[in-house]
Amino acid sequence: MYRGLIGAVFMYAYIKFQRGSIRTPLPWHHLTRGLIGVASMWLWFYAISRLPLATAMTLNYMSPIWMAAILFAWGWWRGQNRFEWRLVVSILMSFAGVILLLRPAINADQWFGGLVALTSGMLAALAYLQVRHLGQLGEPEARVVFYLSATGLVSGLVGTTLTTSMLDNKALAWHAHNGVGLALLLAMGASATVAQMAMTRAYHLGKTLVTANLQYTGIIFSSIWGILIWGDMLSWLGWLGIVVILVSGIIATFYNMRKLRSGIGTITTEKMAADPISTEI
Repeated sequence: MYRGLIGAVFMYAYIKFQRGSIRTPLPWHHLTRGLIGVASMWLWFYAISRLPLATAMTLNYMSPIWMAAILFAWGWWRGQNRFEWRLVVSILMSFAGVILLLRPAINADQWFGGLVALTSGMLAALAYLQVRHLGQLGEPEARVVFYLSATGLVSGLVGTTLTTSMLDNKALAWHAHNGVGLALLLAMGASATVAQMAMTRAYHLGKTLVTANLQYTGIIFSSIWGILIWGDMLSWLGWLGIVVILVSGIIATFYNMRKLRSGIGTITTEKMAADPISTEI
């Protein structure tokens, strides 16, 4: 709820500063993207509470693999013959690096949490493809992030209200915040909003599978923060996983840039507008 509140206020102010408007010709697109994105986050938070953090993050970071599978299935359904196998291989390399870095483990009684984490990753993949679609339809990034934040705010408010009604101790749900708590909430909301803006713009301008692959670097930054703030120590397998993630990201980016320079796979604006997802196949 707080993440959505801070994001919605921040993005509304930013849109007004840019002399823009939150009025959109695509309300149902935003609603669908918001509901799927928020559902993915809810499942992600639940998975973190039920699984070891490394396991939950690994399963959630399968979203690029789900994305590649969705694009492959879409291309097969429409009779497209060309598929970016090199990009898919780089995504699988990145996921292998994530496994080396996080070394996930799961117990027999945690299967439901694992299933939830997998579902969260699949929904995230659908949300990213919808972000790409909205960008190709000409929707500004700021408006996309505003409506996602607004959806998160509403769903969080409803969820908190329902939780409050089921608790005997109401203070566990609604309570005052001290300065440290407010600072942490503000930092969470601001950083999440900036990250959403960057991600939305990346999917708007970049190639879908390359952008998805580069998302794996989030694991690297998390590990670095863990070392600097909490004194975490990485094994040699962890450092090897970081190297694998970085190399696969470089390979994917290099392959895409070389393809763009050679002019292979050039598509027309009309084709992109008519079928934005199939242009990624």
